[in-house]
Amino acid sequence: NGAVPGERGKQDKSVKRGNWGNQIEFVLTSVGYAVGLGNVWRFPYLCYRNGGGAFMFPYFIMLVFCGIPLFFMELSFGQFASQGCLGVWRVSPMFKGVGYGMMVVSTYIGIYYNVVICIAFYYFFVSMTRVLPWTYCSNAWNTPDCVGVLDGNVSSRAALNLTRFLNTTQKRTSPSEEYWRRYVLDLSDDIGNLGEVRLPLLGCLGVSWVVVFLCLIKGVKSSGKVVYFTATFPYVVLTILFVRGITLEGALTGIMYYLTPQWDKILDAKVWGDAASQIFYSLGCAWGGLITMASYNKFHNNCYRDSIIISITNCATSVYAGFVIFSILGFMANHLGVDVSKVADHGPGLAFVAYPEALTLLPISPLWSILFFFMLILLGLGTQFCLLETLVTAIVDEVGNEWIIRRKTFVTLGVAVAGFLLGVPLTTQAGIYWLLLMDNYAASFSLVVISCIMCVAIMYIYGHRNYFKDIEMMLGFPPPLFFQICWRFISPAIIFFILVFTVIQYRPISYNDYIYPTWAISIGFLMALSSVICIPIYAIYKVCRSEGDTLLERLKNATKASKDWGPVLPEHRSGRYAPAFSPSTESHLEVQPLQPEKGRSEGAAASPVQGSNGSAHSQDSRL
Repeated sequence: NGAVPGERGKQDKSVKRGNWGNQIEFVLTSVGYAVGLGNVWRFPYLCYRNGGGAFMFPYFIMLVFCGIPLFFMELSFGQFASQGCLGVWRVSPMFKGVGYGMMVVSTYIGIYYNVVICIAFYYFFVSMTRVLPWTYCSNAWNTPDCVGVLDGNVSSRAALNLTRFLNTTQKRTSPSEEYWRRYVLDLSDDIGNLGEVRLPLLGCLGVSWVVVFLCLIKGVKSSGKVVYFTATFPYVVLTILFVRGITLEGALTGIMYYLTPQWDKILDAKVWGDAASQIFYSLGCAWGGLITMASYNKFHNNCYRDSIIISITNCATSVYAGFVIFSILGFMANHLGVDVSKVADHGPGLAFVAYPEALTLLPISPLWSILFFFMLILLGLGTQFCLLETLVTAIVDEVGNEWIIRRKTFVTLGVAVAGFLLGVPLTTQAGIYWLLLMDNYAASFSLVVISCIMCVAIMYIYGHRNYFKDIEMMLGFPPPLFFQICWRFISPAIIFFILVFTVIQYRPISYNDYIYPTWAISIGFLMALSSVICIPIYAIYKVCRSEGDTLLERLKNATKASKDWGPVLPEHRSGRYAPAFSPSTESHLEVQPLQPEKGRSEGAAASPVQGSNGSAHSQDSRL
């Protein structure tokens, strides 16, 4: 793997750009990129909401017909050209705007994703105490509505019945919810009311950006070593929490809630839409990260095998995380004497409210809390590494000269500092409103549009036959027939279905009881449009700059693969990418005599001509 078949002594390495140290580094990095916070805080909730075990059926159908094919397409695309998300569009220069769109999306996600990691860092640090600060209601930030599961003599059944009675008349707020809203966030009443910067969160944001920068200081050479820990240790923590969870009373109830199939829901279009969307967003398609990571592979690496391994690992992790989450939530529901649906949540509400509260019920609760938040930090960092590397690689590949390649570390530092500064508003009292706005709009339907255009550009503009030949040249075999059919017909159809579903299912964003104002939603739509608008703007620019007398000629020239498209190393440029030296070309390369007439009269003599450097050359010598 990585050796050039039949050619001894040739290196399959790009000295200029660098490569992964070995194949395990690439697989672990890609697993870390695909397996993120969404696997823990979004999938289990979606599964329980959409028919439990019945949701697994559409989920795996979408994985096979959309997830794995798109994953393989992006990996093979980046690996073949050994370029980032901008450089690969030499395949059809008019569509380079797709690459810019990917960069914009990665920028938005990179800004808010690190803020989520910084909140996990904050909870990780405050968990290093004998009693977790969100255990009781006796703190300065608590309100009279606060009812803790451990306050007073709650273990008695009478107190539980009283709590249940109170729940019917007024809404109970848990100490973990008040700690989250009133202390950690110190939440303001409106998205426009930023208030002050929360200094503890700002400090943690600085820590998370420093960690990301240090891990990427030497590009894939350093991050490839870090992922041995960051991509594997979350599985150790998940297993520890799983073993602890299933031994608790009521855990089985929670797991049954998570898995019991409701087969009637399988006919509901929303279930299929949610399954397709979750696969699409979870695998990180159209972010540009997959293309970037694959571009550091050796040319002959088997990315077909890698794409199947990584996609299945990602989905298996989601299912496994569901057991971890729902076993503890089932225990908490049993302790409170309420239904599991009352304690189930998703997103930040699960990670920073519901799950931490459940952890307070366990013996040695700080230990479990430290483990849980350490796992969230590692899951987040795995994705964040790739988001930052995507932006840095795109910039360095685009400039492409020796000067910037030698100073890649400074580019990484510049992007990290910019990301930190842009994340500062998200650490204010209204920060969570902005974070959720970016999460809902910046990376939703725009990703679907980008992915759809990428499929069309490669399969129909560049040509599916050309692309299949490229893959055969790289892997030694053409893509299997199933993938050929998916790429050309099924996957674009599913992507279009996700787009239609997203538009139909659209509801204006809200956070708990807070409804976002119109101006904030407009900003959300502008963020979504800012990545998609790159595509037509660049296409128009490229057509205007292309050669040709008519619009049709300009379009043809703008979509035609550029001369430097193909494998980046000369030893891989064989077949139709081989430098052609036909007889007619060679005749043009002949050194012409300075005085043609004299040359003809003295043709037989072939007198030497003095070169510019003082050396003598024969008139009939060739370059």
